[in-house]
Amino acid sequence: MKEVFEIKKVVAIIQARMGSTRLQGKVLKDLCGKTVLAHDIERVKQSKLVNEIVIATTISKEDDAIVAESLNNGTKFYRGSEEDVLGRYYKAALENEADVVVRITSDCPLIDPYIADEIINYYLENNYDLVTNAGSDLGQRTYPRGLDVEVFSFCILKEAHEKAKQLYQREHVTPYIYENSEKIYYYKNEVDYSRYRWTLDTEEDFQLITEIYKELYEGRHDFYLDDVIKLFNRRPELYDINKHISQKKV
Repeated sequence: MKEVFEIKKVVAIIQARMGSTRLQGKVLKDLCGKTVLAHDIERVKQSKLVNEIVIATTISKEDDAIVAESLNNGTKFYRGSEEDVLGRYYKAALENEADVVVRITSDCPLIDPYIADEIINYYLENNYDLVTNAGSDLGQRTYPRGLDVEVFSFCILKEAHEKAKQLYQREHVTPYIYENSEKIYYYKNEVDYSRYRWTLDTEEDFQLITEIYKELYEGRHDFYLDDVIKLFNRRPELYDINKHISQKKV
Protein backbone atom coordinates (compact mmCIF):
# COMPACT_ATOMS: atom_id res chain seq x y z
CA MET A 1 0.00 0.00 0.00
CA LYS A 2 1.31 3.44 -0.87
CA GLU A 3 1.69 6.09 1.82
CA VAL A 4 -1.49 8.01 1.08
CA PHE A 5 -0.43 10.97 3.26
CA GLU A 6 2.29 11.84 0.78
CA ILE A 7 1.08 14.81 -1.26
CA LYS A 8 1.60 14.39 -4.97
CA LYS A 9 1.01 16.87 -7.76
CA VAL A 10 -1.36 15.31 -10.29
CA VAL A 11 -1.08 16.80 -13.78
CA ALA A 12 -3.45 15.91 -16.59
CA ILE A 13 -1.65 16.18 -19.91
CA ILE A 14 -3.93 16.37 -22.94
CA GLN A 15 -2.15 15.74 -26.22
CA ALA A 16 -3.51 17.83 -29.10
CA ARG A 17 -2.50 18.76 -32.61
CA MET A 18 -4.20 19.93 -35.78
CA GLY A 19 -2.76 17.18 -37.97
CA SER A 20 -4.78 13.98 -38.21
CA THR A 21 -4.59 11.21 -40.78
CA ARG A 22 -8.34 10.61 -40.76
CA LEU A 23 -9.99 13.88 -39.67
CA GLN A 24 -7.86 16.97 -40.12
CA GLY A 25 -8.30 19.68 -37.48
CA LYS A 26 -10.72 17.54 -35.49
CA VAL A 27 -9.91 18.99 -32.06
CA LEU A 28 -10.96 22.49 -33.11
CA LYS A 29 -14.15 21.42 -34.88
CA ASP A 30 -17.25 23.23 -33.64
CA LEU A 31 -19.36 21.07 -31.37
CA CYS A 32 -22.51 22.83 -30.18
CA GLY A 33 -20.84 26.25 -30.06
CA LYS A 34 -17.44 25.31 -28.64
CA THR A 35 -14.43 23.44 -29.93
CA VAL A 36 -13.94 19.76 -29.19
CA LEU A 37 -10.81 20.71 -27.24
CA ALA A 38 -12.73 23.24 -25.13
CA HIS A 39 -15.28 20.58 -24.18
CA ASP A 40 -12.46 18.17 -23.32
CA ILE A 41 -10.81 20.77 -21.08
CA GLU A 42 -14.07 21.71 -19.35
CA ARG A 43 -14.81 18.11 -18.51
CA VAL A 44 -11.32 17.41 -17.16
CA LYS A 45 -11.58 20.55 -15.02
CA GLN A 46 -14.40 18.83 -13.13
CA SER A 47 -11.92 16.32 -11.71
CA LYS A 48 -11.37 16.77 -7.99
CA LEU A 49 -7.95 15.08 -8.02
CA VAL A 50 -6.27 16.78 -10.99
CA ASN A 51 -4.20 19.73 -9.78
CA GLU A 52 -3.27 21.11 -13.17
CA ILE A 53 -4.11 20.65 -16.85
CA VAL A 54 -1.51 21.06 -19.60
CA ILE A 55 -2.13 20.89 -23.33
CA ALA A 56 0.82 19.15 -25.00
CA THR A 57 0.98 20.30 -28.61
CA THR A 58 3.71 20.66 -31.21
CA ILE A 59 6.05 23.34 -32.50
CA SER A 60 4.34 23.17 -35.90
CA LYS A 61 2.97 26.50 -37.14
CA GLU A 62 -0.49 25.02 -37.64
CA ASP A 63 -0.64 24.22 -33.93
CA ASP A 64 -0.54 27.92 -33.05
CA ALA A 65 -4.33 27.52 -33.12
CA ILE A 66 -4.10 24.87 -30.38
CA VAL A 67 -2.07 27.25 -28.23
CA ALA A 68 -4.62 30.03 -28.76
CA GLU A 69 -7.49 27.75 -27.78
CA SER A 70 -5.59 26.59 -24.69
CA LEU A 71 -5.16 30.20 -23.60
CA ASN A 72 -8.82 30.94 -24.37
CA ASN A 73 -9.71 28.22 -21.88
CA GLY A 74 -7.25 29.33 -19.22
CA THR A 75 -5.10 26.26 -19.67
CA LYS A 76 -1.32 25.94 -19.74
CA PHE A 77 0.41 24.48 -22.77
CA TYR A 78 3.69 22.91 -23.78
CA ARG A 79 5.07 22.76 -27.33
CA GLY A 80 7.36 19.95 -28.41
CA SER A 81 8.14 17.42 -31.10
CA GLU A 82 5.40 16.40 -33.51
CA GLU A 83 6.75 12.87 -33.97
CA ASP A 84 8.22 12.16 -30.52
CA VAL A 85 5.03 12.31 -28.46
CA LEU A 86 6.70 10.47 -25.58
CA GLY A 87 9.38 13.15 -25.42
CA ARG A 88 6.72 15.84 -25.59
CA TYR A 89 4.84 14.26 -22.69
CA TYR A 90 7.97 13.85 -20.60
CA LYS A 91 9.06 17.46 -21.07
CA ALA A 92 5.55 18.78 -20.40
CA ALA A 93 5.45 16.77 -17.17
CA LEU A 94 8.97 17.88 -16.20
CA GLU A 95 8.27 21.55 -16.87
CA ASN A 96 5.11 21.42 -14.74
CA GLU A 97 6.68 19.43 -11.88
CA ALA A 98 4.26 16.52 -12.14
CA ASP A 99 4.52 13.67 -9.66
CA VAL A 100 1.62 11.81 -11.25
CA VAL A 101 0.64 12.08 -14.91
CA VAL A 102 -2.90 11.57 -16.17
CA ARG A 103 -2.83 10.91 -19.90
CA ILE A 104 -5.88 12.04 -21.86
CA THR A 105 -6.28 12.73 -25.56
CA SER A 106 -8.03 15.74 -27.05
CA ASP A 107 -10.37 13.70 -29.24
CA CYS A 108 -12.48 12.53 -26.29
CA PRO A 109 -15.16 15.19 -25.64
CA LEU A 110 -17.15 12.70 -23.56
CA ILE A 111 -14.31 12.05 -21.10
CA ASP A 112 -15.84 11.35 -17.68
CA PRO A 113 -14.16 13.19 -14.76
CA TYR A 114 -15.74 10.88 -12.20
CA ILE A 115 -14.25 7.81 -13.85
CA ALA A 116 -10.93 9.64 -14.18
CA ASP A 117 -10.97 10.37 -10.44
CA GLU A 118 -11.74 6.73 -9.64
CA ILE A 119 -8.71 5.65 -11.65
CA ILE A 120 -6.44 8.36 -10.19
CA ASN A 121 -7.54 7.44 -6.68
CA TYR A 122 -6.89 3.75 -7.32
CA TYR A 123 -3.41 4.60 -8.56
CA LEU A 124 -2.66 6.78 -5.53
CA GLU A 125 -3.79 4.12 -3.07
CA ASN A 126 -2.01 1.16 -4.64
CA ASN A 127 1.45 0.17 -5.80
CA TYR A 128 1.24 0.10 -9.59
CA ASP A 129 3.35 1.69 -12.31
CA LEU A 130 0.27 2.40 -14.40
CA VAL A 131 -3.49 2.19 -13.88
CA THR A 132 -5.84 2.47 -16.85
CA ASN A 133 -9.32 1.70 -18.13
CA ALA A 134 -7.89 1.37 -21.66
CA GLY A 135 -4.40 0.03 -22.30
CA SER A 136 -2.69 -2.27 -24.76
CA ASP A 137 -4.60 -5.44 -23.80
CA LEU A 138 -7.91 -4.90 -25.60
CA GLY A 139 -9.40 -7.93 -23.87
CA GLN A 140 -9.24 -5.99 -20.59
CA ARG A 141 -11.31 -3.05 -21.84
CA THR A 142 -14.77 -2.58 -20.33
CA TYR A 143 -15.31 1.16 -20.83
CA PRO A 144 -16.36 2.81 -24.09
CA ARG A 145 -13.49 3.96 -26.28
CA GLY A 146 -13.34 7.69 -25.71
CA LEU A 147 -13.31 7.56 -21.91
CA ASP A 148 -9.67 6.44 -21.91
CA VAL A 149 -7.49 7.43 -18.97
CA GLU A 150 -3.95 6.32 -18.14
CA VAL A 151 -2.38 7.25 -14.79
CA PHE A 152 1.32 6.74 -14.12
CA SER A 153 4.20 8.24 -12.18
CA PHE A 154 6.63 10.81 -13.50
CA CYS A 155 9.39 8.34 -12.62
CA ILE A 156 8.09 5.63 -14.94
CA LEU A 157 7.52 8.24 -17.66
CA LYS A 158 11.14 9.36 -17.24
CA GLU A 159 12.32 5.76 -17.55
CA ALA A 160 10.27 5.29 -20.73
CA HIS A 161 11.64 8.52 -22.18
CA GLU A 162 15.23 7.46 -21.50
CA LYS A 163 14.95 3.84 -22.63
CA ALA A 164 12.31 3.66 -25.37
CA LYS A 165 14.08 3.36 -28.74
CA GLN A 166 11.45 2.03 -31.16
CA LEU A 167 9.55 4.54 -33.28
CA TYR A 168 6.12 3.31 -32.17
CA GLN A 169 7.22 3.62 -28.53
CA ARG A 170 8.02 7.29 -29.10
CA GLU A 171 4.83 8.01 -31.06
CA HIS A 172 2.35 6.56 -28.55
CA VAL A 173 3.77 7.48 -25.09
CA THR A 174 3.01 4.34 -23.07
CA PRO A 175 3.93 1.21 -25.13
CA TYR A 176 7.31 0.94 -23.40
CA ILE A 177 5.61 0.86 -20.00
CA TYR A 178 3.17 -1.87 -21.03
CA GLU A 179 6.00 -3.93 -22.50
CA ASN A 180 8.41 -3.59 -19.59
CA SER A 181 6.36 -3.35 -16.41
CA GLU A 182 4.59 -6.14 -14.55
CA LYS A 183 2.77 -3.61 -12.39
CA ILE A 184 -0.08 -2.63 -14.71
CA TYR A 185 -3.66 -2.56 -13.43
CA TYR A 186 -6.69 -2.55 -15.72
CA TYR A 187 -9.52 -0.69 -14.00
CA LYS A 188 -12.82 -2.28 -14.97
CA ASN A 189 -16.47 -1.33 -15.03
CA GLU A 190 -19.08 -3.72 -13.64
CA VAL A 191 -20.81 -3.77 -17.03
CA ASP A 192 -18.86 -4.28 -20.25
CA TYR A 193 -19.44 -1.23 -22.47
CA SER A 194 -16.38 -1.78 -24.64
CA ARG A 195 -18.46 -2.09 -27.83
CA TYR A 196 -19.23 1.63 -27.75
CA ARG A 197 -17.01 4.02 -29.66
CA TRP A 198 -17.18 7.61 -28.37
CA THR A 199 -13.81 8.89 -29.56
CA LEU A 200 -13.37 11.30 -32.47
CA ASP A 201 -11.34 10.01 -35.39
CA THR A 202 -13.66 10.07 -38.41
CA GLU A 203 -16.63 11.99 -39.81
CA GLU A 204 -18.91 9.21 -38.57
CA ASP A 205 -17.51 9.61 -35.07
CA PHE A 206 -18.17 13.34 -35.24
CA GLN A 207 -21.72 12.72 -36.43
CA LEU A 208 -22.36 10.46 -33.45
CA ILE A 209 -20.79 12.79 -30.89
CA THR A 210 -22.76 15.71 -32.33
CA GLU A 211 -25.99 13.74 -31.88
CA ILE A 212 -25.05 12.97 -28.28
CA TYR A 213 -24.29 16.62 -27.55
CA LYS A 214 -27.51 17.80 -29.19
CA GLU A 215 -29.43 15.51 -26.86
CA LEU A 216 -27.54 16.03 -23.60
CA TYR A 217 -25.51 19.26 -23.70
CA GLU A 218 -27.43 22.36 -22.61
CA GLY A 219 -24.48 24.63 -21.96
CA ARG A 220 -23.36 22.55 -18.99
CA HIS A 221 -21.25 19.43 -18.70
CA ASP A 222 -23.57 17.56 -16.36
CA PHE A 223 -23.89 14.32 -18.31
CA TYR A 224 -21.64 11.33 -17.86
CA LEU A 225 -21.28 7.63 -18.70
CA ASP A 226 -24.66 6.50 -17.38
CA ASP A 227 -26.47 9.38 -19.07
CA VAL A 228 -24.99 8.53 -22.46
CA ILE A 229 -25.80 4.84 -22.02
CA LYS A 230 -29.41 5.76 -21.21
CA LEU A 231 -29.50 7.83 -24.41
CA PHE A 232 -28.29 4.84 -26.43
CA ASN A 233 -30.93 2.65 -24.81
CA ARG A 234 -33.55 5.18 -25.85
CA ARG A 235 -32.09 5.66 -29.32
CA PRO A 236 -30.35 2.39 -30.28
CA GLU A 237 -29.88 3.59 -33.86
CA LEU A 238 -27.06 5.83 -32.62
CA TYR A 239 -24.83 2.79 -32.24
CA ASP A 240 -25.03 2.11 -35.97
CA ILE A 241 -23.53 5.48 -36.95
CA ASN A 242 -19.91 4.46 -36.32
CA LYS A 243 -19.99 0.78 -35.37
CA HIS A 244 -18.07 -0.13 -38.55
CA ILE A 245 -15.11 2.15 -37.74
CA SER A 246 -11.98 0.31 -36.68
CA GLN A 247 -9.49 1.79 -34.24
CA LYS A 248 -6.07 2.70 -35.62
CA LYS A 249 -3.39 0.21 -34.64
CA VAL A 250 -0.45 1.28 -32.49
